[in-house]
Amino acid sequence: MNNWKKYGFEFLTIFIGVFAAFALENWKDNINEKKAASKILLEIRNGLEKDTFDMIENLQGHERSIEATKYFKDLLINKKVNSDSFNIQYFNLLRNFISLQNVSGYESLKSKGLEIIENDSLRSQIISIYENDYSILKKLEEDYSELQFHNLYFDKINSIIAPNLIYNDDGIFNSLQIPFKVSNENRNIFLNCLIKIKYNRFFIIKIYNETLVKVKKTMQMIDNETKKNKILIKYGQKNN
Repeated sequence: MNNWKKYGFEFLTIFIGVFAAFALENWKDNINEKKAASKILLEIRNGLEKDTFDMIENLQGHERSIEATKYFKDLLINKKVNSDSFNIQYFNLLRNFISLQNVSGYESLKSKGLEIIENDSLRSQIISIYENDYSILKKLEEDYSELQFHNLYFDKINSIIAPNLIYNDDGIFNSLQIPFKVSNENRNIFLNCLIKIKYNRFFIIKIYNETLVKVKKTMQMIDNETKKNKILIKYGQKNN
């Protein structure tokens, strides 16, 4: 009987020791995973912050184009315009943009394994931004034919504008002929182009604004998650 008690106690001692060692190892692994997750999340956040500035620049460029449509509409209906701003307004009117996206953080996440982010909502939000929202923006800016303004409208608009441009002997733009001379047919063609440019720009601005809201929300979620991980890591190191 005493032997059974002795063996039972020894077994229990060994079991507790093995269990404690196993639990400690799991705890260390968990802490290391949280460190890795926080590092990747920080990289993603930095990328999203840079993307925010790029998106705002593109959005503002589209807004300037909408302002340019008003300039040329005023020109066509013989309202007073500043001829000195013609070049910049013409540049803004048909300017195209590219969608710059910092994806290194997301690629690191995919290589490490998406499940390293334990917060399901945050993980889904990040995937949605990179796989859906960014993909849509890139296609709209670079592939969607309706938004390739220079390719669609330059030849048509330039043929209407060119007869009204005055250049000096050195071939440098000097001034704009005012009042603007254009046939009724070409006037209507130009006005129709301006309408299409304006409302297509409004459409992509709407997509940018929606994406910016989503990105800013995700950055806040990342801040909350990394703050929580930092507390857990600090607690784990303190108790090691």
